[in-house]
Amino acid sequence: MEIIYISVFIVALSIAALAVYVIKTLKAATGTMERVSLTLERFETQMQGITKESEQLVQKTNIIAEDVQHKTESLNGLFASLKNVGDSLDSINHSFRDMSETVSRQSKQQSEQVAQAIQWGNAAIDLYAKWQTKKQEKEEKRKENSYSTGG
Repeated sequence: MEIIYISVFIVALSIAALAVYVIKTLKAATGTMERVSLTLERFETQMQGITKESEQLVQKTNIIAEDVQHKTESLNGLFASLKNVGDSLDSINHSFRDMSETVSRQSKQQSEQVAQAIQWGNAAIDLYAKWQTKKQEKEEKRKENSYSTGG
């Protein structure tokens, strides 16, 4: 029977040793779980902070987007006005071009008329000069005739 007592004693020691190792393992697992729990709590706190910052960032982005939208709408009016000014300047430029062409055309016509008037004037001067020359020739002939006739 002694062997049974020794066997029971060894089994008891083995169970006790096993229990001690299980307890150490469970304590180590508990410590690890506590660290994991603390880490998760910190992570959750950080995520809440990031979530709040993200929400604020989204709100600011929305405000900036609205501001840009309003400013863009304001600039649309400005660009429309500038387009109207450009169209007006184009119309004025076209009018000046037409007026310049008209003035140029009329000045050519008038210069032709002036040239024609100058030609007529030169012709009139030539006729007058010829008339004067003939008149002087007649007078000289008359004087010669009156000298030759004695009178």
